[in-house]
Amino acid sequence: MLGWLFASPAERRLLGEARLRGPTAWVVAIMSFSIMIIAAAGLALANTAGVLSNAIQARYSVEIAGGGASLDPLLRAVRSAPGVTVAQAVPEQEMRHTLERWLGPAAASSELPVPALVNFDVRPGADLGAIRQRVQAVAPGARIAAHSEAVGPLLRSLRVLQWVAFGLVLLLSAAACAAVVLAARGALDTHRFTIEVMHGIGATDLQVTNLFQRKIAIDAFAGSVAGAGAAALVLLLLSAGASFAGELTGGATLGALDLLVLALLPLALTALATWVARTAVLAALRQAL
Repeated sequence: MLGWLFASPAERRLLGEARLRGPTAWVVAIMSFSIMIIAAAGLALANTAGVLSNAIQARYSVEIAGGGASLDPLLRAVRSAPGVTVAQAVPEQEMRHTLERWLGPAAASSELPVPALVNFDVRPGADLGAIRQRVQAVAPGARIAAHSEAVGPLLRSLRVLQWVAFGLVLLLSAAACAAVVLAARGALDTHRFTIEVMHGIGATDLQVTNLFQRKIAIDAFAGSVAGAGAAALVLLLLSAGASFAGELTGGATLGALDLLVLALLPLALTALATWVARTAVLAALRQAL
């Protein structure tokens, strides 16, 4: 089945072109580099969206516009509500420190009202209505908001970017296939006299195809591995930033399965380029008859 990979020295000399001198390897290397970088970004976005979604799906906040004295009773009411697993009040000083990033020194002014805020997590299936009644009994003006509502637009944007990245991987793969088809047809035109001689001595279309298929497979493999190696170096240089991003998103970077997928991409690109080249060469030879 894979006998076409092994050719005699005489068969190697038939095409008369040194390895990696043609454009196929370089085009595939550029495509492989781009595919690896974009695929890594898409996988990281998918992991980030998953971690963020899991972190906020059971997280809610209680907010009182006036803040102040009702914070401690509110915290006790939330903690005693059925279905609440964790409840934590956000100190006023911490909120002012956060606002200082956008408002500057004005965030510390006593004239700027800061709401009372309590974050809490609930068990799956918890009755949010019962929790709301418990909160309203202590603070009638309190409002309960789901974190998923606030972060929902961000999650949707991450999902869209994820699918855009995977779509670009498919488009780049298609572009690599188109380049391989052009290279295969160009090689056929260049070696048309050799092909006619081979046909004249009884060679079949399949034997001729195996010669071109082997050369393009070697070029595609060398190019895809070279591009993947360059992409791996770039990803390693960005690993410090990726670790920092992982801390911000609860550890969502590239896992072992993601690295396995990335490692298989050069082989998949090589197999795809080889199949496309074989199909293109066979079709061209049969069309020429």
